[in-house]
Amino acid sequence: MDIQSIHQISVSQVTVRNREDSNILHICSTMPGYTAQNSVINPSAVTSHSFDSVRETQALILAPTRELAVQIQKGLLALGDYMNVQCHACIGGTNVGEDIRKLDYGQHVVAGTPGRVFDMIRRRSLRTRAIKMLVLDEADEMLNKGFKEQIYDVYRYLPPATQVVLISATLPHEILEMTNKFMTDPIRILVDWLTEKMREANFTVSSMHGDMPQKERESIMKEFRSGASRVLISTDVWARGLDVPQVSLIINYDLPNNRELYIHRIGRSGRYGRKGVAINFVKNDDIRILRDIEQYYSTQIDEMPMNVADLI
Repeated sequence: MDIQSIHQISVSQVTVRNREDSNILHICSTMPGYTAQNSVINPSAVTSHSFDSVRETQALILAPTRELAVQIQKGLLALGDYMNVQCHACIGGTNVGEDIRKLDYGQHVVAGTPGRVFDMIRRRSLRTRAIKMLVLDEADEMLNKGFKEQIYDVYRYLPPATQVVLISATLPHEILEMTNKFMTDPIRILVDWLTEKMREANFTVSSMHGDMPQKERESIMKEFRSGASRVLISTDVWARGLDVPQVSLIINYDLPNNRELYIHRIGRSGRYGRKGVAINFVKNDDIRILRDIEQYYSTQIDEMPMNVADLI
């Protein structure tokens, strides 16, 4: 198995859509701002949202920087010329009175930084009763900049049925935490995306997740046990209780949110006295989680050696 081929896969665009209310997690490493404005304006892209004729704020876009919020506003205004959509940028370092005046006039879309947006909500200048969509653009960057609590503060003022579009270039633990807080049972189609990429690289791969019918899962497991499929990509549905003695290698594409799950995941290899190896893909954002796992299990997880093939 060519470990390096897996390691070189880079996330460019993955969309996770909630089945019930169309909440969306969009993993996108390119074109910041464009995805956010496209989420609001283009019904065929990620949402069927359309604006009512009444001039009230119906979509709210939060961005990590003033520059990105203004960029989004300009893009929406250019498109809005053809769709009669009003958009205002609420950002720090600008005149508060001007923000209040613009919001009182009425805006279909407000793009802004979390601090100023929340300030406008608290002043009741930004009324949230008609908001149908919240877009968090570059959500990972907002978390890096310490906006987490302000994002949650804004979210608490929104109507319960608000659609959430969460756009991120990476998938750190905090983003997954957000999806659990804002979304009901989001579908993790990251599994399907990885499967597709590995098949393109000529690997014999099957995949399995909790949204599949039981019969389909049983069929996939039978295929994997027999060796017809050499690689199985799965969500944590496979982390407990399934024994395939031939499994010698477990790769954690991302670290589990729950540290107890870690031992269940890696325990799928090395069964019945056999040798097993677990490899974790770890970004800088994940170091804290990795150290927590090491401390919890009183172990040391070493950097992957160059001769990893000899260990498998």
